[in-house]
Amino acid sequence: MTRKAGLLVCGAFGALLLWPQAEREEEPSRRPYPGAKDLREEALRLEHERSIKDAERLIELSKELKADLEKNTRHVVSLATIRKTEEIERLARRIRSRMNR
Repeated sequence: MTRKAGLLVCGAFGALLLWPQAEREEEPSRRPYPGAKDLREEALRLEHERSIKDAERLIELSKELKADLEKNTRHVVSLATIRKTEEIERLARRIRSRMNR
């Protein structure tokens, strides 16, 4: 009797272990579709290109800001210079957020 009970318990335990796997394999919603990797690669490539363009604009604005500050003899900066610094901050944040994804 104990031998039969032991076999029954082992069989039930084995069935419980295999049951969730069989359930997961049958769910088609969990499987990625065939083009998922290609789409992800394309999205990453586009984000990389945008980051490069933003970095080029960031360099351009930084050079303009430096020229504005060097040309200014007084200790007062113009509103246009302040707006350049704000755009530099926005570009830097945008690039950083893309890199963190």
